[in-house]
Order: sequence, then structure tokens, then C-alpha cells
Amino acid sequence: MTKIKVIIADDHNLFINGLNLLLKEEPWIEVIDIANDGKELLTILTKTIPDLILLDINMPVLNGLDAAKYIKQTHSSVKLIILSTYNEDHLVDKAKQAGVNGYLLKNSSKEDLLQTIRLVMNNQSAFPYLEPKKENTFDKEDGFLKQFNLTKREMEIIQLLKKGQTNQQVADQLFLSIYTVETHRKNIMQKLGLKTPSALVKFIIEKNL
Repeated sequence: MTKIKVIIADDHNLFINGLNLLLKEEPWIEVIDIANDGKELLTILTKTIPDLILLDINMPVLNGLDAAKYIKQTHSSVKLIILSTYNEDHLVDKAKQAGVNGYLLKNSSKEDLLQTIRLVMNNQSAFPYLEPKKENTFDKEDGFLKQFNLTKREMEIIQLLKKGQTNQQVADQLFLSIYTVETHRKNIMQKLGLKTPSALVKFIIEKNL
């Protein structure tokens, strides 16, 4: 049996681990690599080419939609399925425009995922009906950046702090010095008008960033 070679691209380790375990139960699927952001995914593709990539939209450094456009231009035979929490029509449209072959919500069942993989690997598109949300959560982030004059890098750091990562862990993941991360964190707190680290954490939770 020829296995389908899969790469998972997502910035949430718990989701990656769960998806990896789920796919390992299928004898016809082989997960050959994992990427935590779009840039890392493109680096992996310089060394190995999969049959299929399962990728998230909202990843640091390079998001899934931009990565998908580049991959389809350079490796057109690779199949792409978006696995996302974003249930919005305009993102499905953007995914289609980027050349993505399928789009599935992360809360879908295992059966839905496997069926989507089968359809896509049989050269079919798989865009199941998604009841749209009224709120545009993806573009909401850009509005937040403008409101508080935050940079994309500062927003990346906020996302990592939300996961409970320390300054050192943030520095390691973003390939920055601990001093640089501490400076970014001070700038974030100043822009948000916050005085303490606990106030920053509370703000992140309340704003659902």
C-alpha cells in the first residue's frame, strides 16, 4: 500500500499532537513532518515534498493563506487542506483563490477529516457548507493592531504569552534575544496602558486575543 505523505502546519502543539496521533491510526497515511508556522513549512518543502499539507490559517511569521499561495505556485501537485477555527465565508473564498483543495473546521469529526482527505487526494475539492459567523474574527486582529498601534511582532508575542509561555520560551520560538522580548513586552504594556504582567494576562483573556 502506498501511503499518503502528510505534513501538518499549525502553531498549537496540543492540536498537532492530537492530530498526529489520530492520523497514525490510519495505515494509509504517514505524517512525515510538522511545521509551527508558514515560514518553517516552506523551509521543509525545500527538502521534502509531501502529497498533502494540513495547515492552519492563523500562524505566526507567515499565515496559512499566504503560504498556500506560494506552495501552489512552486509545488502545484501538493494538495492543501485548511484546518481552521475560522468559520467565515470570506476566508473560504480566499482559500479557494489561493488554490487550496479543501477547508474544514477544527471541531469536525475524524470521519469528516478522513473523507475530506480522500476526496482531495482523488482530485476533488472539499468545501463543506459552513454556516457563517457574523463576526469577522480574522480581520478583527488587524483592527486591534491599529487601535493600540501594535506591531505584528508584538501581536505574535501576545499570542505566545496567552499560551502561558515565559519570556525565554517566546525568545526561543521567535529566535529573538531575551532582552528583545522583554523590550517588546514593556512596549506592549505601555501601549495598552497596563502596569503589571498580571494585568497584561487579564487584558489578553478579556479581549479574547
